[in-house]
Amino acid sequence: MAIISYKCPNCDGELVFNPKTQEYKCEYCTSAFSQEELNQMQPEMEKEVSDKDGNSTLQSKETEEGNSYYCPSCGAEIVTDNTTAATFCYYCHNPVVLSGRVSGEFMPHKIIPFAIDKKQATDKFLEYVHHKKFVPKAFFDKRQIDKISGVYFPYWMVDMDLTGNLQAEGRKVRVWRRGDTEYTETQIYQVEREGNIHLEDITKHALNKANYKLSQGVLPYDISKVQNFHMGYLSGFLAEKRDIERTELEAAIQAEAKQYGEQLLKETVKGYTSLSIKDCYLNFQKENWDYILLPVWTVTYKGKNGKIYYYSMNGQSGTVYGELPIDYKKVWFLSAMISAIVFILGLIGGFFL
Repeated sequence: MAIISYKCPNCDGELVFNPKTQEYKCEYCTSAFSQEELNQMQPEMEKEVSDKDGNSTLQSKETEEGNSYYCPSCGAEIVTDNTTAATFCYYCHNPVVLSGRVSGEFMPHKIIPFAIDKKQATDKFLEYVHHKKFVPKAFFDKRQIDKISGVYFPYWMVDMDLTGNLQAEGRKVRVWRRGDTEYTETQIYQVEREGNIHLEDITKHALNKANYKLSQGVLPYDISKVQNFHMGYLSGFLAEKRDIERTELEAAIQAEAKQYGEQLLKETVKGYTSLSIKDCYLNFQKENWDYILLPVWTVTYKGKNGKIYYYSMNGQSGTVYGELPIDYKKVWFLSAMISAIVFILGLIGGFFL
C-alpha cells in the first residue's frame, strides 16, 4: 500500500489542510495553496524501502492488531490499526495518508472539510467545560487539552424517494353548556392521505469502534459545504475508513425513513381534535447512498476512578457532545456550605423569635 505525503514545492515541507483559510499551508515556509493548485501537484509517493536482505518493504505488514508502514520522510515504522486511513509519524510528526484505505471500493464519495482549527476547537471546548459545574481541576490541565485530535470519521448518508398512503380516523369534539347541562358532540371522519416523499441526508456512522452516541451526537452538518473527496483534505488530520457496510444498515435506515414518511403524511392532516393512525403504507422507489467523511474533534480524559470519558466536537459547527466527569469533593463541599448557611440562618431566626 502506498503512503502519500503532500510536499511544498517551495521548500519540500509537509502541506497540511488549514480549516481557517480552507487552503493547504506549509508549516515551514508558510506558503499556501488552493485546492485547484494542489490538484495540479503530484503528491510524493513512498519510495520502496529495502530491508537488510534487500527485500522490498513497500507492502504493509499485516497482523491481527494492525498494519505497519514506513514514513516517507524519516523511514520510521508507522503502526496503525486496520481502519486508519490518515495518521502522523510518531517520530517526525509527518502527516501521511494511507492511499489504499481511501481508494477503490473504499474511496469516499464526499467529504466535509474541517472548518474549525485546533486552537478554535480548544477554545470552544474550554468554553463548554467552564459553563459546567463540578468538573475536576485536572480536566483543565494544558497537557490534557493538548490531546484534542481532529479525525475524519466515516458515515453513510442516504437520500430516499418513497410513495405513501396513510389511513387514519380523525375526531372533532365540541363541548358546550346549556343551563346546568354539559353537552359533548363527537364527529368521526375517515382520513386518507397519499403522496410522494423525498428524504435527504439520513446519516449513520460507519465505524464499529466509534462510540455510537458520540458519533451521532455531533450531527447534523451543513451539507451545503460538502465537497467531492480529495485525499489532500486528510493531510494534517487523522482519518478512519469504514468497516460497516450499507447492507448492515439498510434495515435500520429504511425503518427510520418510514418513521419520517409517516410523520410527514400525518403533518398534512389539520383541523381535528385527535388523530388515530389505522394503516400507513410506504414503498421505496429510489435510494442514493454516499460514503462520506465528516470532521470531528475528539478528546479523552481518564478520571480518578479509572473511567475513560470521551468527547466529540462537530468540526464544522463546534457542537460538543459527551459526558463530563464530576469532582465529588466539590459537590460535597458545596453541599456542606449550603447546609452550614441554612443551619446558621435557622439559629439566627430562632434567636429573634
